[in-house]
Amino acid sequence: MTDYKMHLLICGGTGCKSSESDEIKKSLKYWIDEANLKEEAQVVLTGCFGFCEKGPIVKVLPDNTFYVEVKPSDAEEIVKEHLLKGRPVQRLLYKDPLTNQQISDSKGMDFYKKQMRIALRNCGFINPESIHEFISRDGYMALGKCLTELTPEETIKEVKDSGLRGRGGGGFPTGLKWEITRNSEADQKYVVCNADEGDPGAFMDRSILEGDPHSVIEAMAICGYCIGADKGLVYIRAEYPLAIERLTTALRHAREYGLLGNDILGTGFNFEIDIRLGAGAFVCGEETALIHSMEGLRGEPTFKPPFPSVAGYLGKPTNVNNVETFANIPVIINKGAAWFSKIGTEKSKGTKVFALAGKINNVGLIEVPMGTTLREVIYDIGGGIKDGKEFKSVQTGGPSGGCLTKDFLDTPIDYDNLLAAGSMMGSGGMIVMDEDDCMVSIAKFYLEFTLEESCGKCSPCRIGNKRLHEILEKITKGYGEEKDIERLKLLSNVIKDTSLCGLGQSSPNPVLSTIANFEDEYLAHVQEQRCPSGQCKALLKYEIIEDLCTGCTLCFRNCPVGAITGERRQPHYIDQSLCIKCGACYEKCKFNAIKLS
Repeated sequence: MTDYKMHLLICGGTGCKSSESDEIKKSLKYWIDEANLKEEAQVVLTGCFGFCEKGPIVKVLPDNTFYVEVKPSDAEEIVKEHLLKGRPVQRLLYKDPLTNQQISDSKGMDFYKKQMRIALRNCGFINPESIHEFISRDGYMALGKCLTELTPEETIKEVKDSGLRGRGGGGFPTGLKWEITRNSEADQKYVVCNADEGDPGAFMDRSILEGDPHSVIEAMAICGYCIGADKGLVYIRAEYPLAIERLTTALRHAREYGLLGNDILGTGFNFEIDIRLGAGAFVCGEETALIHSMEGLRGEPTFKPPFPSVAGYLGKPTNVNNVETFANIPVIINKGAAWFSKIGTEKSKGTKVFALAGKINNVGLIEVPMGTTLREVIYDIGGGIKDGKEFKSVQTGGPSGGCLTKDFLDTPIDYDNLLAAGSMMGSGGMIVMDEDDCMVSIAKFYLEFTLEESCGKCSPCRIGNKRLHEILEKITKGYGEEKDIERLKLLSNVIKDTSLCGLGQSSPNPVLSTIANFEDEYLAHVQEQRCPSGQCKALLKYEIIEDLCTGCTLCFRNCPVGAITGERRQPHYIDQSLCIKCGACYEKCKFNAIKLS
């Protein structure tokens, strides 16, 4: 095996692949060959580095030089300057937006300083399609330890003592779920990995499967050993082709190396994993709906109990955990429950992966210890708000979460604190909004998503959310009344109390949290027929400032409906009854003579 002196790691996540990271790899290999360095330097396509805002990323080892926004055409310069002459390519280095200084080592970047990678430990460090590289980072050591040194009961106790809670949104204690499933008597049991990640802007689970699929396979096998199951199923949405491809490759390699199948590691333990593809229904993230979908039925939730741990897939005891939850298991077994439980807060142990998106400078995938504050995530890691705008709100927990104001920026992130603040952890989506966002429109946007994704089985969700959306539509179009705000509150609470599953029960959260924290915006919409953020098109009003208008007729000539009148060289006028709020006049005026109110 060649002992390479240099390694060039290229982000091979979905985002960077769409920005030609495959071409960057080909180009780097070409110029390395041209420079006669193919015995000295290795090019490796890895999983996501996390800093998606600056992708595609190329990291050069051993000096840890971190190149951002790399293009295939940059490969020649990287090889000739850095690899041959030892001079980093300065123009490709990350520039700190606050200090304007170039930083060559990712360890010196604010984006990474406060992160702690456990679930993402291998993403960006190994080739996800190489089982050898996974094994070189203690891969399958935890499985071997469980099968040869620990009983199922001892392994479950380790998971329980760690304090790990489900990372899919509910936060149920993982070890307790395993114990309940183990204690359920049946001739057949199942381990299910929920990879049906459907939150807008979320890509945590996808990135783990793309960058480190073996960690999930290993954890599922450990779970199977603990609960007495010999069959595992990964339910993943078909819209994740790269994750499916890499997971399929990893499963094949695990079978070839005797880490899946019959008599694993000569211990007599049998375990196999199959993939089940979902059609992308958000409701199938709920475990009973997911199970029905795998059975070939409509993806609809059912009333619990019985819980899947007692009667799940095909009526048999089934343990369901999401991708991130499983990714933590091998580390807990290898390093011990005591090590893991020291991270985080009293009731929320370990770390949490978040997909940081929205009006923020450093969009990307991050992993931080539980208890890290929203302020640290948004300003220290996220780099603050884009274009120097004011922070307005952060939506945590995806479409089922709540919108939190600046008053909550110092809230430590954990399950209980977010619930107390009127939001939730969810699976890890975190969308930041600035002063230009209308919170009434934001609530309507998330409600449109849940309306589209509702299975329609129960009337509170199917009909109630429709009525909520109609009221919000009425308010954003300028027909709202003050009593509509009270109607929103009342109906939201009824839906929360009476819906069948978590989707319906949490769907009104964006409405309730925006009313609680931004009621003044709702009042402006209904009392003044005005959108303070200028986002609700029906409430916009274009007016010509008489003192600034030169009568050039440019606005008159570009108005598609003839709403503007006036003589040449005289101030013009907009007929509000004819104006369709298209903004053509505002865009064309060269004298800033048109104001938006």
